[in-house]
Amino acid sequence: MSLDNRPVYTGGCQCGAVRFRIEGALGDASVCHCRMCQKASGNFYLPLVSVRGAKLDWTRGEPKRFRSSNAAWRGFCADCGTPLTFEAPDGIALAIAAFDDPEEIAPTIQWGIEAKLPYVDHIHELPGEDTMADISSSSYLADLVSYQHPDHDTEQWPPEERS
Repeated sequence: MSLDNRPVYTGGCQCGAVRFRIEGALGDASVCHCRMCQKASGNFYLPLVSVRGAKLDWTRGEPKRFRSSNAAWRGFCADCGTPLTFEAPDGIALAIAAFDDPEEIAPTIQWGIEAKLPYVDHIHELPGEDTMADISSSSYLADLVSYQHPDHDTEQWPPEERS
């Protein structure tokens, strides 16, 4: 919380070149299945949350933007490609998974369902395994070291030993 008891959220891209801070309540959280969101995220759908009415500050770097239509811009990290924003005339929405604590932001509606991929509603029925369960066939996992930015703000990134 901020000094005036407004909620504070932080997040950024996977490489740490772009970081953001939001002060104030978040708006609607959604999942968009439209083909433009699929392509922008490289995924089945794009989970977004509106920051309209809150104060958004870019605390490290700023997204590069691509005009995906006559009404919208998509912001992403120019260094690592992480999708970050959907910017339209009525405000900005941020990618939910780019937040440091995405589990706090649950979507409440789905948009663009005309383009929903037919198998999306059945993904939860697939068998699930922890990442390390595949160590016998993917031995590189035993020595895996993540170079992704941690889920909190840092004074400097990357650390000097990884530069």
